[in-house]
Amino acid sequence: MGEKTIRTTDFMTIFKNNIRNYSMFLILALIMLIFAPMTNWRNFSARNLTNIFFQYSYVLILAVGMVQCIIILGIDLSVGSVCAFVGALTAMIYNSGAGMPVTIVSGLVIGLSIGAFQGLWVAYAKIPAFIVTLAGMMLFRGLTYFVTNINPISLRNDGYSYLATGTIDEVLKLGPIVDNGSIRLFPAALVAGTLMVLVFIVSEVMIRQRKIANDFVVSSTPIFIGKLAIISVLVLALAERFAEYRGLPIAVLVVGVTVFIFQFILNNTVLGRYIYAVGGNSRSAKLSGINSEFITFIVFCFMGLLAGLAAVVSTGYMNTALPQAGLNFEMDAIAACYIGGVSAAGGIGSVIGVIVGGLVMSAINNGMSLMNLGQHYQYVVKAAVVLFAVFYDVYTRRKAGLG
Repeated sequence: MGEKTIRTTDFMTIFKNNIRNYSMFLILALIMLIFAPMTNWRNFSARNLTNIFFQYSYVLILAVGMVQCIIILGIDLSVGSVCAFVGALTAMIYNSGAGMPVTIVSGLVIGLSIGAFQGLWVAYAKIPAFIVTLAGMMLFRGLTYFVTNINPISLRNDGYSYLATGTIDEVLKLGPIVDNGSIRLFPAALVAGTLMVLVFIVSEVMIRQRKIANDFVVSSTPIFIGKLAIISVLVLALAERFAEYRGLPIAVLVVGVTVFIFQFILNNTVLGRYIYAVGGNSRSAKLSGINSEFITFIVFCFMGLLAGLAAVVSTGYMNTALPQAGLNFEMDAIAACYIGGVSAAGGIGSVIGVIVGGLVMSAINNGMSLMNLGQHYQYVVKAAVVLFAVFYDVYTRRKAGLG
């Protein structure tokens, strides 16, 4: 028997087939580079990159849930109000003397319950998600005002804020492994970055070998090695930035675990395939034996669960529960999804894509803040970016003859 022939493709073919995914990474890099000279390169500083994740981690968490809603042609307009409501309740629970584990679990359970409540109306009562979650937006905002009496709830100590503004190195009391006066490097970020790179390389090699064994077309060896090298360098560079400031932010770990879990669910489980099937064509999915109502219900449960997690993180960042908290959270999450390549027609979207979309939004906000530009400028720029992202989706679908 002769040696098995490996079918490969060139770089341009790969780029054209994945242009929706690659373009977002290029846009993120371009935005960071555009703001660099305008901010005296402060946007690339270790402190600033860490603060971006401190400030905008809630957007990334909400976007992971929102992408699933949009994939099934739904939406959740209530997440901002839910974050405010859950934040107020968890602040009260924490102030009662409960520890952070109890507080976090309480926030997740409350968020999950709210997601299930709204999911029942959408999935089984057949009321459009837009209407149900619009009602939820008003309902949970009103309940927030009720439980807070329209007054901020101060937290009894700084323990709550560690989740949003603390680092693994500080919690574990890890000192810098390098401290020569000009450079200080904390270990947790470096260890996590190295492990992430190793896991990434091993998984990519295994996936490539599996494709070759099944006679799928794969990228050529130089392109494959180049991809591994570029991504590994970027991950290690970001880890070095974290290590240079205060260490690995707990918020980054929370977002990373969230992304890993839901990326695995969408790409490697039957449930994930069903979510895409329902979003692609719910009638065909129903005829294929998929319980589309139950899938819709599960997606809104996921959204509620992640809204509860985002509530705990955002409340920790503010170190207080504000009755007006969560304003425009839903808009940031929705914008992150469309910028990240989610199709307005449903059935298309990825967790990694919306994370990049969220980082694009965060980079724009952060860069304009460093330039001392007012929030009204940020709204205008974000609106233009979102409009362009949706136009790009519609244009490419029409060009491909999909609608």
